[in-house]
Amino acid sequence: MIDHRGDSPAQAQRATTPESVVALVDAGSGVERELVGTWLTDGGIAKEFGVHAPVTQLDLDAGAIATRLVGRHDDPLVVPVRVLWLPPERDGVRRVTFADLALLSNPRKPHRLAQRRLIGKSPDRHVVLTGQPALLSELRANNPEAAALFAAGSAEPFARAIVRAALVVLERAERNVIGDRYKVPRLVAEEILDSPEFLRRLDLIADQIGASPHEVYRRAEKGLEELVAAQSRLVSDLFTQAMRPVHASTWKVHTEESGLAALRALNRRHPLVFLPSHRSYVDAFVLGDVLARNDFPPNHVIGGANLSFWPMGPIARRTGTVFIRRSFGDDEVYKAVVEEYFAYLLAKRFNLEWYFEGGRTRTGKLRPPRYGLLNYLAAAVRSNRIDDVMLIPVSITYERLNELGAIATEQVGGKKKPEGLAWMARYIRSQQHSAGHVYVSFGEPLSARDRLAAHGDPLTTPPLSIPLHSTDSVLDGPGTTSHDEETAELERKAVQRLAFEIAVGINAVTPITVNALATLALLGVHERALTLGEVRAVLAPVLHYIEKRDLPRGELDALRDEQSLAVVLEQLSLAKVVTVYRGGLEPIYSIESGAHLEAAFYRNSAVHWFINRAILELSILTAVDTPAPNQLKAGWDEAYRLRDLLKFDFFFPERSEFAEQLTTEMLVLDPDWHSHTNEDTFGTDVLATLTASGFMMAHRALRSFFDAQLVVAERLAARDPAEEIDRKQFIDECVRVGKQMILQQRLHSPESVSTELFTSALKLADNHGLLTPVEHDSAKRRSELTERRIEFAERLRAIGNRISQAAALDPSNRLVREP
Repeated sequence: MIDHRGDSPAQAQRATTPESVVALVDAGSGVERELVGTWLTDGGIAKEFGVHAPVTQLDLDAGAIATRLVGRHDDPLVVPVRVLWLPPERDGVRRVTFADLALLSNPRKPHRLAQRRLIGKSPDRHVVLTGQPALLSELRANNPEAAALFAAGSAEPFARAIVRAALVVLERAERNVIGDRYKVPRLVAEEILDSPEFLRRLDLIADQIGASPHEVYRRAEKGLEELVAAQSRLVSDLFTQAMRPVHASTWKVHTEESGLAALRALNRRHPLVFLPSHRSYVDAFVLGDVLARNDFPPNHVIGGANLSFWPMGPIARRTGTVFIRRSFGDDEVYKAVVEEYFAYLLAKRFNLEWYFEGGRTRTGKLRPPRYGLLNYLAAAVRSNRIDDVMLIPVSITYERLNELGAIATEQVGGKKKPEGLAWMARYIRSQQHSAGHVYVSFGEPLSARDRLAAHGDPLTTPPLSIPLHSTDSVLDGPGTTSHDEETAELERKAVQRLAFEIAVGINAVTPITVNALATLALLGVHERALTLGEVRAVLAPVLHYIEKRDLPRGELDALRDEQSLAVVLEQLSLAKVVTVYRGGLEPIYSIESGAHLEAAFYRNSAVHWFINRAILELSILTAVDTPAPNQLKAGWDEAYRLRDLLKFDFFFPERSEFAEQLTTEMLVLDPDWHSHTNEDTFGTDVLATLTASGFMMAHRALRSFFDAQLVVAERLAARDPAEEIDRKQFIDECVRVGKQMILQQRLHSPESVSTELFTSALKLADNHGLLTPVEHDSAKRRSELTERRIEFAERLRAIGNRISQAAALDPSNRLVREP
């Protein structure tokens, strides 16, 4: 019962043959005890381990172990034994189905009469299992604190430790038979609450908050009851079977299974943390189904407590979902419990899954990351609770989503409907229409330890006075020094950089879908309708660019011929994203009125692939308008300014790497651009090369983001610089004024009027020091702040004009305007 991973039974035999054996029997019925007894009588221990010694049979019970085992003076070999019942084999897989339940039977836990019947009729339906054995002396050495308590007269802690160890090795033995798909933790809360380190931490919290240790212990116990996911193999099988139709009838799932074999091999050495993009409520079901079909153990999915409503909450907890309160403020006990449970799962090598954006994207692109759970993970690595954990970026990309209408409503001020049973019924009904493909892609695994060390994290055990449960940083404890503050800052930045790498990893494997390109084309022609031929003309150079860069993509061949393209647009029409007019000479297509946010969602799922190209275009136009000999410098300066303005919307690397990426982008555009050294013709040459590429991307990819920033900038410029800004009220104001600006045609498209885009723009303004109010009695500083806000707005208007210039140069736009 010591962790000898990968040892065979023969390897488990001790160099010194034990003089006795104690079989710890985990049996739930007399039938199971008889089966184990017969197996022992028939020499099962000798056959399994080559140990010929007297065998004592003992129930796997803490009381019996405390009385009859832990006080023994000899050194018996302790062997856990259990009977494993198996479902019938169907199509080569043993899994419980609803047909089994119709017979009022659980094949994994048959009742006593069913057990008797199975022994005679289906002997292949049960197996006598043994877990990895250990000498009693090894168990004492492996649990020194519990053994010390036994020496002091308390046998129960050591007995409970033996029970937990026996259950762990029996579970591991079961997985060798039924596969890694089933990995079930037991006695979790008990083990955590028995941990001396955790009890010491609770005592510290009790001192800090002025509460009794007993009260803090009870609060911790209650918190663990909320958190711990008590997985059930039966519920996992049935829940997967019940929920699969919710997505299987809606999408055809595509995944690169060759990469999954490497992940399975990696999972034998390290726990995996899957970090997917979050676009839909069914993300967890789609990913869970992919992993289950490839024999991965079920993930512990970390979710918000808002989804724990009946009956989904109790069922989901039995499948491994961990519901965490959305906010727990200054509740130090709950924070400690979450961190301890999180570290426990990682230490026990359970795979985890959470959506590090904190919620579904409202725009289609990745949201800024939330750092709370990554901080807990980093704390577990720093304190050496775990050796390492591998982080797996995952992209889940849908060709169409049936829930986009509700998401778009939220973006223009609508309230999010609370989750509940009625909500779930409506949601399931909405998924009954075919929505094309969903692509599940796995990014390059990241070693948490290696990446944190590379980013400057000291990776040392922190002092107890520094709590490690802050959502965004490590807080100073009593008596900490400036050195502690520096360490905390290094740790905070290391976690932020790790989150950045995860986001980049997700984006790197996110494919470009047919709907992303179809909406890219229609959103870029400003309320005009296009024929099929015109849509093809817009997309042809973009498809060539995608091939040239070898970007990940879906089945884009559907966009190359008019018949397949018509099917794509008709499907978007059924989804009420595209409207079709058929009353003229031929069908023409445009974005449905009021559906610009939904269309932008599809486009934005792939827009990150075109951002550098769009920045390059605007930088070239800036360089062209700059007198020689400063054109090249002006172009680079503009690129860096644009990168700075977009840093809250997209994930940009450090300045030097960004420069390399932009140079690569220029070489894609023109492999010989370094030869354009003639200052007199530099601007003309580069501009000619740009237009010869066949398309411009700036107005298609960037306009909505800069238009949203302009709304925020103008509302700031109109405010009294002494006025405190209520962010929610300010965003609501931007939505109202943005709608007015759309009607006045001061904004290009309704997709710019988005609470999500306004929120990012407000963060940008804050980063530029434009939000902090100035005292009424400081006229000069008030004037300076107002002037800086006005300059900010003017800069954005200038960028808007530059984007319009790019749109006017777009060859595809000129092509579709021809009569």
